[in-house]
Amino acid sequence: MENNKYTLENFQQEGLPAQEITFYKLNPDGSYENGTTLEEMLRVSFERLTDLNSRFPCLENEDALKGIAVARERLEARTKDRVARGVEGKHEV
Repeated sequence: MENNKYTLENFQQEGLPAQEITFYKLNPDGSYENGTTLEEMLRVSFERLTDLNSRFPCLENEDALKGIAVARERLEARTKDRVARGVEGKHEV
């Protein structure tokens, strides 16, 4: 499997086609193949868990939400740093 495509199994639904998530892929020439980002997946996960926690609150949900928030903050900081260094959107460290 390509490193930008992942298969998500359906919840308790064996036999149904799995869902595929495709992340954008930056090519060495600077072009890219469209897809989503880790940040977007975390945003959706945070929104879904926030909704579930509003209906079924528990400490584990709260801890998971905090973890997702930290992950989002760290990725945002990484992007700001890469922009400041002029390497965002490039195959450079």
